[in-house]
Amino acid sequence: MVNLFFYCFYAKIPFLAHLIFNRKWAFMQHLPDNIIIIIADSLRYKTVTSATTPTPYLNNNSYNFTQARSAGCWTLPATASLFTGLSPHQHGATSQTRSINKDIPTIAELLKNNGYSTHQVTANIATTEIFGLHRGFDEVVKIWTTVKPKFKKMQQFLVLVGKPRLRKKLFSKDFLMAKMSEDLDMAKAWMQQMINDSFNTAKSIIQRNELKNKKSFIFINLMETHFPYHISPVFKFSTPGLFEKFAEAKQLFHLANQTFLTDNKHHTKTKQLKKIENRQLTSYNIIAETIDAFVAEQHQNKNNFVVFGGDHGETFGEQNWLYHFSNVTDGGNHVPLFILPPGKNESTVVKQKVSTKHLFHTILKFLAINTNGPSLINEPDDATAVLESFWYNNKGKTLPQFRHNQFCFIQNNIRYRFFNNAWYTAPISKENKEPHFEKIKDKGINAINEFVTYNTEKEKLNRLFEEFRIFSTKI
Repeated sequence: MVNLFFYCFYAKIPFLAHLIFNRKWAFMQHLPDNIIIIIADSLRYKTVTSATTPTPYLNNNSYNFTQARSAGCWTLPATASLFTGLSPHQHGATSQTRSINKDIPTIAELLKNNGYSTHQVTANIATTEIFGLHRGFDEVVKIWTTVKPKFKKMQQFLVLVGKPRLRKKLFSKDFLMAKMSEDLDMAKAWMQQMINDSFNTAKSIIQRNELKNKKSFIFINLMETHFPYHISPVFKFSTPGLFEKFAEAKQLFHLANQTFLTDNKHHTKTKQLKKIENRQLTSYNIIAETIDAFVAEQHQNKNNFVVFGGDHGETFGEQNWLYHFSNVTDGGNHVPLFILPPGKNESTVVKQKVSTKHLFHTILKFLAINTNGPSLINEPDDATAVLESFWYNNKGKTLPQFRHNQFCFIQNNIRYRFFNNAWYTAPISKENKEPHFEKIKDKGINAINEFVTYNTEKEKLNRLFEEFRIFSTKI
């Protein structure tokens, strides 16, 4: 056998030896020691590009996707898409259905089957068993249960009162009593920074698994950039004076509760919305250096696959929408995404318009696990950005004009949106302005057939669109 190998090598058939060594190297390359996904909740792309805190390691050692869009517009559908590689109508976790279809495998389940110890470290109850996003994880660390509150109980209660989704779950028959104390405790996530607790917990998990010679998959959800946007270690108002504080509290209440859906009134003016938008910018500026340092620690000179990004964006008045439910705005779906495979030590800017749901396929393909979706690294042109939203039933009082589901795809520099049985178009957003959609006058037009060039992409989008319409009628 040895003689045959050297014969092949020196008889000018070097590809055989090359194949042997390359297969061995490829196998090693496709098995990162740890896979770490860090998601800053609600972090929109514009916030990152406007930040003044430098993130040199992320910028200089990653695939930086400048045109990434989330598949959904709030935590449940967007995270479910990250976990399954599917659009919301395919995995089923929407504003109405609320959980992933049980027969759909999650990335945690697949990685667990391939030898990884799977862990979730989260500051958002929406990524846990409350909506079924815990499936496949060996351990879910709810970080709010591990830290001491730095604020008064009355403040904690007031946050709960201001969150209708939590009130509904808190007093539902399925969660009554059993979840009450936990949900009250969870309000810490809205009241204080916990990023260092989350990162320290992740480090401990990795160290613990390394002692057992185990590989780790860790999903980390950070809430600092989520409403009400932490601008200090403990919640505080961004404006001085009692009157100003009261006005800011009122604005935050209307934003989080989306009262415009029930009364069609915009209680928050443009100038006030800018102040709230700056709260997220401030919150990211505070944590950006910590994120960059953690990514560098976990990636530099290590065989780790690290990702940082946002699950979805945030809408501060774009297309007249507020907060991050029910819309397909660029403000609400355009998100940062940095991918750092093992050994990546230079910057690659990816300008193709992609969907973050394909992070699922990117990781699996890197590990040579069979999947039928494109890799964002190797096949960004095939990772077409498709956005969906499903109307939010705000305490049963959402007005008829807001009761519509939306399907949106991006071709070249144009967004095509379907709702209320009509297609609309708008250019993708500029840095400081999001153009309004204009209705296509020809009622019989199918924007996919009319404006998509390649037949394979046209077929894919038509299939997704038809599935979306069927799903929408069922719910």
